[in-house]
Amino acid sequence: MTDAVFRVPGTAFVVFTSFALFKSNRMPSLRLIVGLGNPGAEYENTRHNIGFMALDRMAHGVAEWKRERAWQALIVKVDGMILCKPETFMNLSGRAVAAVARFYQIPTDSMLVVLDEMALPLGRLRLRPGGSAGGHNGMKSVMETLGTQEIARLRMGIGGAAPGDAVGHVLGKFRKDECTLVEEMLARTEEATRMVQREGIQAAMNAFN
Repeated sequence: MTDAVFRVPGTAFVVFTSFALFKSNRMPSLRLIVGLGNPGAEYENTRHNIGFMALDRMAHGVAEWKRERAWQALIVKVDGMILCKPETFMNLSGRAVAAVARFYQIPTDSMLVVLDEMALPLGRLRLRPGGSAGGHNGMKSVMETLGTQEIARLRMGIGGAAPGDAVGHVLGKFRKDECTLVEEMLARTEEATRMVQREGIQAAMNAFN
């Protein structure tokens, strides 16, 4: 396996990444799941925070979130995996992810990022082992900070916005008539992450994409 080392600009963090296993779309072991969102009560249950909501579901009744101020993140350990909710606000998510990865010595091929996706219908999931940020500033921050596009991600469909209303759409809350579909998507997201952990990302892609 070939390792590359990336130093996070403006910090003492060094992140180690491994690329070889991505050639077969296999993950060696899923150790870190990052949910993207914005901190603060005003952003709770908004479309942009569906990544936070997914991780909250996984942690519910299992363990309590712990605030790690040095990393600017909320952390909890569930079934051998570290769940992370950055508290840097969306556009700086990479700072928190790099800090957590550096402390626990987690390479990028053992990470999964869970995020919202306007290009997918509400309720649809899409798993990928890597690729571009697709216009998502949180994912862009993670990739730029870690220095690679080869980071697995699970995109959760939040539906498209009306022309000129992208910001209002992602920062808006789900409608009452959408709640059942949202709950079903959250349940399927948890199932998908569990399959990635057990069987690898290719099996999960086949089952959930």
